[in-house]
Amino acid sequence: MNLKKLRHLHWNLRLAIVWVIEVLTCLLLFLLLPGISFDHWLTALVVALIFGLINAWIRPSLVALGLSTKLLSFGLVTLVCNGLMVWLVGELVPSFSLSGIWSPALFTLGMSLVNVAFSDLLAIDDDDAYYEHLVYQIVNLLGEPEKCDMPGVIFLEIDGLSEPVLRRAIRSGITPTLARWLESGSHRLMGWECDLSSQTSASQAGILLGDNFNIPAFRWYEKDKKKKMVSNHPFDTAEIERRLSKGEGLLSREGASRSNLFSGDAPQAIFTFSTIADMTKHSSQDFYPLFMGPYNFIRMILLFLWDIVLELRSARRQRRHDIRPRIHRGGAYPLLRATTTVLLRELNSYILIGDMIAGVPSVYATFVGYDEVAHHSGVERPDALEVLRKIDEQFDRIEDAAALAPRPYRFVVLSDHGQSQGATFKQRYGVTLEELVKELVTEKHSVEGVETISAGWGNISVFFTDLLNDIIPGSKHFSTRIFRRWAKNRTYLEHVILGPYREFLERFGIDDEPPPAEVMVLASGNLGLIYFTDWDERMTLEQINEAFPNIIEGLAQHEGIGFLLVLSEERGPLTIGAKGVHHLDTGRVEGEDPLTHFGPNAAMHLKRTSSFPYVADIMVNSFYDPETDEVAAFEELVGSHGGMGGDQTVPFVMYPSTWEVIKEPIIGAAELHAQFVNWLDQYSA
Repeated sequence: MNLKKLRHLHWNLRLAIVWVIEVLTCLLLFLLLPGISFDHWLTALVVALIFGLINAWIRPSLVALGLSTKLLSFGLVTLVCNGLMVWLVGELVPSFSLSGIWSPALFTLGMSLVNVAFSDLLAIDDDDAYYEHLVYQIVNLLGEPEKCDMPGVIFLEIDGLSEPVLRRAIRSGITPTLARWLESGSHRLMGWECDLSSQTSASQAGILLGDNFNIPAFRWYEKDKKKKMVSNHPFDTAEIERRLSKGEGLLSREGASRSNLFSGDAPQAIFTFSTIADMTKHSSQDFYPLFMGPYNFIRMILLFLWDIVLELRSARRQRRHDIRPRIHRGGAYPLLRATTTVLLRELNSYILIGDMIAGVPSVYATFVGYDEVAHHSGVERPDALEVLRKIDEQFDRIEDAAALAPRPYRFVVLSDHGQSQGATFKQRYGVTLEELVKELVTEKHSVEGVETISAGWGNISVFFTDLLNDIIPGSKHFSTRIFRRWAKNRTYLEHVILGPYREFLERFGIDDEPPPAEVMVLASGNLGLIYFTDWDERMTLEQINEAFPNIIEGLAQHEGIGFLLVLSEERGPLTIGAKGVHHLDTGRVEGEDPLTHFGPNAAMHLKRTSSFPYVADIMVNSFYDPETDEVAAFEELVGSHGGMGGDQTVPFVMYPSTWEVIKEPIIGAAELHAQFVNWLDQYSA
């Protein structure tokens, strides 16, 4: 039987199942609701069959008509159809009646809810439905672009996935799509080594812009401006890109950026932090296929709600079985998780398929769900690996959709960094890094630590900002009016800002931060940054020892700390451990080398970071235990990255096996950028 006949048979089978469910629901409502009367059960059965048949056909009929039912309108259309049917049956069938107001209303609502829910639950992860209601909609929307033989390139980033974890996932059958690419010989997998710090802003700046100089961590303090910078605050991200961009980024030649921190100088960008306010890079065409049909939207909402259920169940399982390390996962986290694991994953897939159908030469898209869940659940815990499996499933669908594109496409899959696991610094020692610093600098000095805010807040803020600025202005739909009203009090300078950062902006604005404490303590995973704000320049080791005589010795001797990075006026940049000192300029080691367990290139990375104007006065890296493969994050995260130790510095790249690697091993994001540019020059449009 050919594919077309199979699809037709599958569709009819699903339609029949929905019809049976509708009939049973109708009969159940007849029994439960007062005010419904009929003279014979045969009458009730006939009416139920009619209601069920019409309800089962509502969704496919709307899609077949190409009705643009955005957001909540599918449920509204279903409700209206059922209301009309109730009135019509009551008028035409004398032996069947619904009296009063509430019985017809509840009957209508019940039938509508069942229709919406079961129609989509039956197709929630069905590839046929996925293509039938998405891919072909996009093809119809965009028409037939001009054919081209020159391949395009799709860069698919899995945020936070290390090469060792990926290899184990491939062996375990968790990522069958990536496994198939390797087994078929179409792709090759290799690791690369990211910079210090091992986190998204440093890596993506290097990969997409070719330069990540002066990004010492995810959060840092700029003494000359008396300002904290946070990599996923859109205003800060835009400023970072402005500083680093030379206009020749990875995507500058007609490329597109999707769900990234930086745009790579792409002329098209959506869900990209650095360009969220630049409407010249947006196109409502990006969003339209998602909201064009009811199936796509409702499917995504059901997946969103189901992911919340999965998160609550996973957190409960960890508590019940006392799985450690673990952290508190309540509050808004289940919503933030579902945003990254479902909404952004689905949107990325929709938009990438649209990009391929449109023939875009190169696209870079980040799938952030694994990183978010690994932070809170653990690097290889079941729910983190399930998120990875779902991402792999999307890659399979994207690959299949490429067959309809006007040009061939090649796929490059990569990560920006890995993650390392372990109980947090506070869980192990009962104090945070900030509290430890307070103990060491005496009470007369004020110490300020910055609360770590989940990256999910940034992702959901960017999502709603793009929704507000791209789709909503041209829509007069009821649901969009509700959204505009909701967003009005959550918008700052045309950005929707959610979470604790909004409260800060409302109090201080972008540039008017409150006066800092004398000692500023920041954290990026297991990398800590200590700034002494009364000094306009970076303090030397000698100055620190004179002003704060206990802090260097106290930190270096703490069992939870692996080494400190400081600048000596006499000896240059140094790493100081509990039992030794490593001179970064000369390579000379006094006593035991504090960098022994941090890789052969640790000294090179630290020397480079020490040259940054915005490097902290003291950089603090937690211990790394090679026996347990654990670090101690200075944030409350199970899986972390930002510093050194373990797999956090070992991301991967999977690329077409016929492509040549110009330098191996690849060390640093700028080298990976150079490799990607070479591939675009050699093998693509």
